[in-house]
Amino acid sequence: MAEQAGPLVFVQFYLDCLSHASYLVGDRTTGRAVVVDPQRDVNEYLAAAERHGLTVERVVETHVHADFLSGHLELAERTGARISYGSAGAVDFDTDPLPDGARIDLGAVELEVLHTPGHTPESICLVVRERAGDAVPYGVLTGDTLFIGDVGRPDLVAAAGRSAAEMARALYRSTRTLLTLPDATRVYPAHGAGSSCGKSLSTELSSTIGEQRRTNYALADLTEEEFVAAVTDGQLAAPAYFAFTSARNRQDRAVLDEDTPVPSLAPDAFRAARAAGATVLDTRDPDAFAAAHLPAAVNIPLGGRFAELAGQVLDARQDIVLCGDPDSAREVRNRLARIGFDRVLGALAGPVESLGAAQLAGVERLGAAELADRLADTGRDFVLLDVRGRGEVRELGTVPGARLVPLPELLSRIPELAAGQPVVVLCAGGNRSSVAASVLRARGFDTVDLRGGFAAWHGEVARLTEPEPDGVPE
Repeated sequence: MAEQAGPLVFVQFYLDCLSHASYLVGDRTTGRAVVVDPQRDVNEYLAAAERHGLTVERVVETHVHADFLSGHLELAERTGARISYGSAGAVDFDTDPLPDGARIDLGAVELEVLHTPGHTPESICLVVRERAGDAVPYGVLTGDTLFIGDVGRPDLVAAAGRSAAEMARALYRSTRTLLTLPDATRVYPAHGAGSSCGKSLSTELSSTIGEQRRTNYALADLTEEEFVAAVTDGQLAAPAYFAFTSARNRQDRAVLDEDTPVPSLAPDAFRAARAAGATVLDTRDPDAFAAAHLPAAVNIPLGGRFAELAGQVLDARQDIVLCGDPDSAREVRNRLARIGFDRVLGALAGPVESLGAAQLAGVERLGAAELADRLADTGRDFVLLDVRGRGEVRELGTVPGARLVPLPELLSRIPELAAGQPVVVLCAGGNRSSVAASVLRARGFDTVDLRGGFAAWHGEVARLTEPEPDGVPE
């Protein structure tokens, strides 16, 4: 973010692995600042505040988040900052609620609170003015109300008795309130492309009200009913961890110390934790995992959208022990903590091989040509699962005979698989398939996956099926 010349200090932080944007807004003339929608590991906000000569005196949450565990309690403990939600927010710890129209005075810099329910009942946006009374605001922090190219999904609070259509109607009114801001007002959302909080988010991290008015499908000249139909159609299943993380964000929970080392477990202690029921999480790459791993271990390679994948297939209520690179244990623990998975007991002190060869097993990964041979066998007896998203399959097609079970749906759809039937899993490039295959093996299935995924199949075999009339095979 470019340095501002006036009193305003405005810094956007972006966490690629969760497609999450958060903000530091301060006044350099007074040294007062707020942090908006922070991630749980908060060192970078404190470092940025110190760099700009600011003191964080308030943490503002635009809503109760579902896709990550926010760092409001961590920042409050380390700075004494007050925590604020919109006044419709209900949480289990002390807050300083913000009514609609409230002004947060940082000196010359001012933030105006707009209540914008729709994604959640308590959603707010924050209009940032470099000087109180400016006719054209510097920008608006839109949380999950308005994204670049999309709006927040309205279906995440169904469990609380609010229908998607009801919330979409509120979202229609909220977005039209945002459209009363001047076209030059910058738009800064809480998420970008890849987030499951919407369905077609842009890779751009900011825009303007005018640009969104022209290009965002949800801000077109729609009636309320047309808007409701547009934003409720085509929403994918929310990742399983969303309900858990949303609940944790309301709780007065333990804070994370991101600098604390992860306990190092000798082989005997590691085996004891595993015997007591801890999930073994192996974070090595899929080929290393396939060569030798502990039976029933779950393989989630460290990198990319690691925490999101973990949230889709692990149980947050279960203890976890780590194996892989011991030097990465703290990173693994912190990335799991970002979604509220806090039950990491420790990490194996050495490489997986330190457990002894007798404790380990290998597993087959199929090449594309091998899968083609199996598919050509008229007597084959296995089910082929494609764990990519529906949009990926709709765009690219899939392998003949594959059944689509997107990874976020895998745990809930395991009962569809016949016990004892062999399973072959594929994804785009081979990471998600290794995750899914390891999850199924941990539940007793005879499972292998396609090395290189659909990309390898397309490149080596190139026999694609056309999507079904509804867009995806089932």
